[in-house]
Amino acid sequence: MPELPSRSDDAAGPAARVAVEAPARLHFGFLDLHGGLGRRFGSIGLAIDAPTLHLTAEPAADAEAEGPEARRVLGYIRAAAGHLGVAPAMRVRVAQAIPPHAGFGSGTQLALAVAAALARLNGRPFSPEDFSNALDRGNRSGVGLRAFTEGGLIVDGGRDATGAPPPVIARIPYPEAWRIVLILDDGLVGVHGAREVEAFRDLPRFPEGQAAEICRIVLMQVMPAAVIAEREAFGAGITAIQRLVGDHFAPHQGGRYASPAVAEALARVAALGIAGYGQSSWGPTGFALLPGEAEARTLVADLEARSRGEGRLRFIVASGRNAGATIATD
Repeated sequence: MPELPSRSDDAAGPAARVAVEAPARLHFGFLDLHGGLGRRFGSIGLAIDAPTLHLTAEPAADAEAEGPEARRVLGYIRAAAGHLGVAPAMRVRVAQAIPPHAGFGSGTQLALAVAAALARLNGRPFSPEDFSNALDRGNRSGVGLRAFTEGGLIVDGGRDATGAPPPVIARIPYPEAWRIVLILDDGLVGVHGAREVEAFRDLPRFPEGQAAEICRIVLMQVMPAAVIAEREAFGAGITAIQRLVGDHFAPHQGGRYASPAVAEALARVAALGIAGYGQSSWGPTGFALLPGEAEARTLVADLEARSRGEGRLRFIVASGRNAGATIATD
């Protein structure tokens, strides 16, 4: 199992201070929501270089947390401590958080960063898969776990009846020149928590034929296109997956996209003939895939001009990130 990359010697024993920086991820869609072959879900997603999580941790008398997401941090400290069999004696300061419930996998990255910090403070090894059940992460997708350790474009094979974390079946470096325009609606949050559980429970079974089509697109179009940097084919495949998955979840998010403002921006992306766009996970964040920095900046200028009257949307130009989280210890 992959362990967290480090800029320090893991054999040096307990640390006095730990700093963790972790990437957000985009979730492009599920491979097989039908589950007729014994595995359900399966995912394709990408680690990105913005937004990112930054936190530091030090020993303390008890669990303490400061900054954004402090309440969640306290819960993760205690859960990780229970798994390790150590006291939850750690103070965490979150300097920068990934926007929660926006489609970036913020909860997984925060949980793993906290657990990794606690493990290092106690001189213990860390593997996301070992902590997944204790932290309640990786229930449907293995993308966030591998994004934390390695980054890149990730495909996982779904969960079987054992409940083990989904096995990652492919990890491909994302072309360095390509860019992703992120379209954020800070006025909304995506479906999460109990609502997410209810959605998966109440939705009709995904058609077997559509699951087969998604798997074919991933294996025979998206993955080869990523390897040879054929952006048009890659983007067209991602858009096709998004349509199939998005329409399935539409009853629980008000349409193919959760945010009407993001949906309008993505309609403009489609009208411009850009191959590769959609919504990450439950949204509301949308994305568009561009061949380079100049094209990405041009699109942002166009979208900003069209949304200036509302002032609701925010745009970030990101790159794929082909490395996982980093950790530094003192």
